[in-house]
Amino acid sequence: MKNIITQFSRLFVGVLFIISGLIKLNDPVGFSYKLAEYFSEPVFNMPFLEPLALGLAIFLVILEVVLGVMLLVGYKAKATIWFLLLLIVFFTFLTFYSAYFDVVKDCGCFGDALHLTPWQSFTKDIVLLFFILILFFNKKLVKPLFSKMVTNIITLISVILCVFMAVWVLNHNPIKDFRPFKVGNNIEEGMKIPDGAPKSVVEMIFIYKVNGVDKEFTEKDLANIPAGAVFVDRKDKVITEGYVPPIHDFTMVKDDSDYKEELLKEPKLVIFVTYDLNLSNPEGMKKLEKVNQEAKAKGYKVIAMTASGPDEIAKAKKQYGLNVDFYFCDAIALKTIERANPSIVVLHKGTVVQKLHYNDVDDLKLSDVAYSL
Repeated sequence: MKNIITQFSRLFVGVLFIISGLIKLNDPVGFSYKLAEYFSEPVFNMPFLEPLALGLAIFLVILEVVLGVMLLVGYKAKATIWFLLLLIVFFTFLTFYSAYFDVVKDCGCFGDALHLTPWQSFTKDIVLLFFILILFFNKKLVKPLFSKMVTNIITLISVILCVFMAVWVLNHNPIKDFRPFKVGNNIEEGMKIPDGAPKSVVEMIFIYKVNGVDKEFTEKDLANIPAGAVFVDRKDKVITEGYVPPIHDFTMVKDDSDYKEELLKEPKLVIFVTYDLNLSNPEGMKKLEKVNQEAKAKGYKVIAMTASGPDEIAKAKKQYGLNVDFYFCDAIALKTIERANPSIVVLHKGTVVQKLHYNDVDDLKLSDVAYSL
């Protein structure tokens, strides 16, 4: 019975680590954004680690996949199980911290393929910890499935394939797009809230400085605010989270007006997405004006979207000779649309028909006639 439970734990943990790791390896940039959120000031306050987020993300997801493979084939079982235990203890701490202090809404355990609440993520890690502890206390029962040479070769191949996959998706697009802006999805449809969908319950919190100390008061406490208290700020505390549409915080703002309703009706629209012009790839930016001229010649409206300010926009237009209008959108929304900075998105009446990494500009398909979707 002990051996059956151990082998089931081995299969369960190994397969789950491989699946979870491959999903994140499909989009390591997205996972790096999640790590950067953990490193940010409101969470662990380690901003010096934010520049290392991408490298750390790639290392962790490759490690996750390879450890899963090593466990299944029985390669260096004792060391593998020790690594798995340390990794799951680390992840369990992160998910508990996120859930208890309500700081990171989604741990990114399964990328954009499956969103878990903080407490769901913590529960998942507790279950994994349970099965890994079974393996830990029964390490002697985890035997190699093949000869030493074969297990070595399988492990090495898994490392090589993971590295190759990481390099590929970093220089192109994710192999499988799980995001709400994937090809075929309509942006307007993604922003709709269904009739009868649950609404958020929000409590207004008022902050007053009382005797030099900031104190919080709810609406019902306003009548009891001490004399001489000075109003500082007001914030909204979400008591119950309502329905949040897949696409939110999406705007196309120019000159203080949001043009998304108008632009999302365009039958032929090309968008250059660059969430931060200061971080955009120079070689990629140099390719955009050529695309702009070709697209306009075929009847497309061409715009750019960014979260950068007017000074950065003016500098980029001059530096790269860009003759396009820029529209403002939240950086998180732009990062969700496309990982590459810059990237190219083609829309037909709000429906995504093509998305391209700047390395794949030659694959852009521009029609001389309007789409017939």
